[in-house]
Amino acid sequence: MTAPAQSWHARLAELGIRLPAVAAPVAAYVPAVRTGSLVFTSGQLPFVDGGLRRTGKVGGSVDVEAAAADAKLCALNALAAVDDLVGLDSVARIVRVVGYVASVEGFTGQPRVVNGASELLGRIFGEAGQHARSAVGVAELPLGAPVEVELTVELRP
Repeated sequence: MTAPAQSWHARLAELGIRLPAVAAPVAAYVPAVRTGSLVFTSGQLPFVDGGLRRTGKVGGSVDVEAAAADAKLCALNALAAVDDLVGLDSVARIVRVVGYVASVEGFTGQPRVVNGASELLGRIFGEAGQHARSAVGVAELPLGAPVEVELTVELRP
């Protein structure tokens, strides 16, 4: 993977995107961990200024478009954790995205929800943002969040 023509921070500025402050853990874990050339983020919730943007289940009180916006926010929170740990400009590529969607019974649109995160990563990182992914429907998420997203990123040598 070659280095971008500009830094990832410059790309964010070009897109008018600001990374949020790293979300404080809600239990006994750290926001991100590095091992070798990989960084794994903990699952990130759609926090804004220390609180959830909304609660509820997708397909019920939360519609797909709102949940996709929440997935985008989760991805930004994950990128903030990466930036805090190793610096965003050290990222070579996004390897994997896992999205958990708190879903009402019968809801099967989890991939559309997690697209909020995937499409954002594509806009920021271009080809380096293409990733493997899982979109999983779950009964409940921490604090009643509708979406949770975790990333695995590869670092430059």
